[in-house]
Amino acid sequence: MMEQIEQVLDERVRPYLHGHGGEVRVVGLEDGILRVRLLGQCSGCPSATITTEQLIQEEVCQAVPEVKQVMLIQEVSEDLLEQARAILRGNRGGQA
Repeated sequence: MMEQIEQVLDERVRPYLHGHGGEVRVVGLEDGILRVRLLGQCSGCPSATITTEQLIQEEVCQAVPEVKQVMLIQEVSEDLLEQARAILRGNRGGQA
């Protein structure tokens, strides 16, 4: 089933996301719920939830009926946190 899901993402979802500088990664599948993370420019985008519901969920659920829902996992990456910490340290005159 994961191969089917990846094929749908490759053919129907990723081309759209790539056009916006984004990407999608499958985090897991359990009890008919597919968990995904948006990456690149799509990560943290105000439209991320709409993209998940109207594009990813619609395409995946239509092609793979065993998937009942697609859930967006949103979290801040460690890289982004480190960048923010570095900026804040710099703004404090080098103090940690």
